[in-house]
Amino acid sequence: MAKLVVALIAIHGLRKQETCQLQLDDLDLAAGRLLVRRDPRHHTVYLDELTHTLAASWLCERRERWSRTDNPHLLVSQVTADDLALPPVSNRVLDTIFERLGLTPTRLRRDRILDEAAQTADPVHLIRVFGISAKTAMTYIQAAHPERRSTGPR
Repeated sequence: MAKLVVALIAIHGLRKQETCQLQLDDLDLAAGRLLVRRDPRHHTVYLDELTHTLAASWLCERRERWSRTDNPHLLVSQVTADDLALPPVSNRVLDTIFERLGLTPTRLRRDRILDEAAQTADPVHLIRVFGISAKTAMTYIQAAHPERRSTGPR
């Protein structure tokens, strides 16, 4: 699970909270897609080979460990798999994963989007890949390419 979580944030730029909230039904391995539910819209993540492999492995492990759980969330732990309230995995579980790496999920997500902005300088690309707003995409483009900022009328 830890590897999948890191891939979802480090490669696909998901937020920690939305990663916790992912549902099993959101993952379509056959199509290589993951639906990320964001109020009020949704974002489709197209899985790369590594993330696809990690997701498939996690599903196998999840079935082996908790074959009888009714928890609809993609990510479950020993506690949430057996909880009749069917909660998502806790933020603390994800924090522990990143503490071991010496990172925070927020910082890793920001660095990923900034790196993509530096590579492409295309705000539409950032919007499509990460499901971010146009304003947020432009903020990342300007941060990655400060030389392109307009200085205004002279």
